[in-house]
Amino acid sequence: MQHPLDNPVWHALSGPHAPLAIGTGLARHYPRDMVPFSAIAEPSAEAYADLGRDLPRGLEARLFRPGQESPPPGWDLVSARPILQMVLEQGAAPHRRSPADWDVRELTAADVPAMTALAEAAKPGPFDRRTIELGQYVGMAKEGRLVAMAGERFRLPGFVELSAIAVHPGDRGRGIASRLMIDLCRRAAEHGEIPFLRVF
Repeated sequence: MQHPLDNPVWHALSGPHAPLAIGTGLARHYPRDMVPFSAIAEPSAEAYADLGRDLPRGLEARLFRPGQESPPPGWDLVSARPILQMVLEQGAAPHRRSPADWDVRELTAADVPAMTALAEAAKPGPFDRRTIELGQYVGMAKEGRLVAMAGERFRLPGFVELSAIAVHPGDRGRGIASRLMIDLCRRAAEHGEIPFLRVF
């Protein structure tokens, strides 16, 4: 039996994030103004037919798959690269101090312009105007300017992905990202979820 983390986007879009999902049958998509990801339940011709049904013409389907798979006829493999997935061990309690004068605060829709500007400077990966709707986001500001953020992206039964971990280039090397991740890990534990993240 497949582990949910072997196909996290499918398990998110057919589970907790189902109200956000576009698609039917064996394929689902996130709205592209949230994140540019899609999923198939299995690598079958039927699943790829479902995938293409709701994919706008000319737009690539970005999939997270557990291994290298050849797409069926009619599909071209544009890019494939391995991603490292890390899962926090159950019971682990991360601790680390951050600059004492910087407080972590929850970010809201009002912060999206500042979050988008930070994502453009720090380049943590896909971040768009509705990404904040996927979960909780936290951040740190300095002199009224958002300099760091981190949040939740894929949510599937029992797990939550930490994502958009970004620190402005001029403020790196001070343990700020660690402080934000610790905050999110503790929130996940309070909800009975195990945090994970993915990096190239």
